[in-house]
Amino acid sequence: MNMLIAALAFLGVSSTAAPIVGSTAPDFTGTTTTGETISLSQFENQKVILEWSNHGCPYVQKHYNSGNMQSVQKRTTAEGVVWITIISSAPGEQGYVNAAEADDLTHSRKAAPTYVVLDPEGEIGRLYAAKTTPHMFLIDEDQTLQYAGAIDSIPTANVNDIARAENFVMAAFRSLQNGQAVVTKQSQPYGCAVKYAS
Repeated sequence: MNMLIAALAFLGVSSTAAPIVGSTAPDFTGTTTTGETISLSQFENQKVILEWSNHGCPYVQKHYNSGNMQSVQKRTTAEGVVWITIISSAPGEQGYVNAAEADDLTHSRKAAPTYVVLDPEGEIGRLYAAKTTPHMFLIDEDQTLQYAGAIDSIPTANVNDIARAENFVMAAFRSLQNGQAVVTKQSQPYGCAVKYAS
């Protein structure tokens, strides 16, 4: 067991158990790029989408360079979703940015998250066992985790695959909006490993 934990630590993978779909999402508190302190619990009665991001990751670039991520952000936030982009890259690692750099990325990419939270210690990432960028979580008004996993069904960095992929996040969101059960509640996330501090 000790060898396993050591191996996970070497790979930058948390041994924390992942939150369970259908259970209450773990509460967290984080600092946004504007210096505001927010907690998941303050958004009770609203749907929340968490997106782990790393702008240097080709899989993240696939969804931002194509405008796909921004489209999902705008469509869901227009219907009341609180979208929180979380950056868990540690200082010196790929994807690490300070608050000003994160805001520049939001502006230059025409992104539309409600908040961008900086998590350089990886506390929120490890709480959610976030493995990749992107890694997506959808939480309902009761703070129940309704979806966890990939943004879509084709795990490549090829922009051309987006059009024929099933967008799991939009499908889950639309099901909840229509009062229906989410069909695909969980999927294998794909992308770059989250660059946690060792």
